[in-house]
Amino acid sequence: MSESHGELRLGTGLTTAIVALVLAILCFLGVLAFHFPAYLTTPELRKAYNVETVRAIMFTAMVVSGGASLACIILNRARWVATTAFALVAVTALLGGHKVPVQEYAANTPYIGLDWFILDLLGSTLIFIFIEKLFPLYRKQPVFRAEWQTDFHHFLVNHLIVGFILLATNKLVHTGFDWAISTTLQEWVRAQPFWLELILILLVADLVQYWTHRAYHEVPVLWRLHAVHHSAKSMDWLAGSRQHILELILTRSLILAPIYVLGFDKSVIDAYIIIVGFQAVFNHANVSVRLGPLRYVIVTPNFHHWHHSQDKAALDRNYAAHFAFIDYLFGTAVRSDQEWPERYGVLGDYVPNGFLKQQAFPFTWDSEPPPPPPKA
Repeated sequence: MSESHGELRLGTGLTTAIVALVLAILCFLGVLAFHFPAYLTTPELRKAYNVETVRAIMFTAMVVSGGASLACIILNRARWVATTAFALVAVTALLGGHKVPVQEYAANTPYIGLDWFILDLLGSTLIFIFIEKLFPLYRKQPVFRAEWQTDFHHFLVNHLIVGFILLATNKLVHTGFDWAISTTLQEWVRAQPFWLELILILLVADLVQYWTHRAYHEVPVLWRLHAVHHSAKSMDWLAGSRQHILELILTRSLILAPIYVLGFDKSVIDAYIIIVGFQAVFNHANVSVRLGPLRYVIVTPNFHHWHHSQDKAALDRNYAAHFAFIDYLFGTAVRSDQEWPERYGVLGDYVPNGFLKQQAFPFTWDSEPPPPPPKA
């Protein structure tokens, strides 16, 4: 799996073995979170957990994963994947499995949001792969398409260290923008109805996103970072995770700054996080959705796919993350007779593949990118 890609063929047992492996990995991470909750779980999520429900889900996942992997081993189907899954389930059981007692722990420790990663991976996989199979743009594109490993590595790192990223960005924002806070303005913002405050936070965030995103394309030193995100040659739910860690910190800091200064209500911020999380994944997904006239108002997969196109008419266009009308307002919306782009990626394909190479790329790229290949 770490080297191959392509369609999963029925009858080989590989699909069953992969499901078993994913569940086994999640169970193993879950038992680690049970042992070290102060360092591996997200404080905001701890309050919402029903521990007995979590234990029941974990036990069920261990049984399903262990049974499925053992069946594959006995039937000699995808044995290397199945054996890995079975070994992980065994290690999870030896570490206490779903019965690990939760001890008292300090509340204010540095943490890695391992629990958030587990929920995010499981939720994203179930929801977005289902949507992609239900409304596919490219029907022949497999779940494990070329370069999926690179994007999964980005997903792992960017989501596992989200706690540290939030701590870093919050520190930057709180240190640099205290001078701009107006109590009167914050009270006015929080006095608005929930729906209006939600629209306002999306609009404020997207205006910052638009100009930040545009700068990534127009300022050469920033493009060095952003080119990593554009190097994905296939679009699906995982492609949006391909992002340089410095870009992630910088963009989040800039977007959080006005949200902090304006003092939005916590419930509105929570709703915004859900919306931005869904839209960021959905708009990269392999889905054929245009939404009719609404595509001129909100950002859709069709709108954002054009942003990732190698078509020259689409270069440096469609910057908005939530509201498409912002690009139409500033004259940067794509206008094309084609319904969908034909090719994705950086024009010239000069960004290397591989997570570590892409993290180093902005600092090793010391010359102009090569010209694009001539058209046939």
